[in-house]
Amino acid sequence: MNYEDLREYCLNLKGVTESFPFDEFSLVLKVQGKMFALIPLDNPETQIALKCDPERALQLRDEFNAITPAHHFNKKHWNSVRVDPTISVDFMQELIRHSYDLVVSGLTKKLKEELDNL
Repeated sequence: MNYEDLREYCLNLKGVTESFPFDEFSLVLKVQGKMFALIPLDNPETQIALKCDPERALQLRDEFNAITPAHHFNKKHWNSVRVDPTISVDFMQELIRHSYDLVVSGLTKKLKEELDNL
């Protein structure tokens, strides 16, 4: 997957918007205003930062050397995923969907209802 493939997949998820709040080198993807993914566009390697629950993050880091803690977030549960040939497109999409679902599950009832009505 390349940047455009990552972006397209994310934008096809319900209620997702994109912005450049940090600078023109970081694409932020949000659902109902809550960030679930960040793609650093100035990085020579294609990568994406995603939310992940702590247990799953540890498991993924043990299984794949392409997954590392994100250095650009002070918040816990964020992980950088370098997209390389060892990670299938299906698995990459599963990681993105996990991050999206994690953020959606934490939305207020009102925001979830708004999302359902889109």
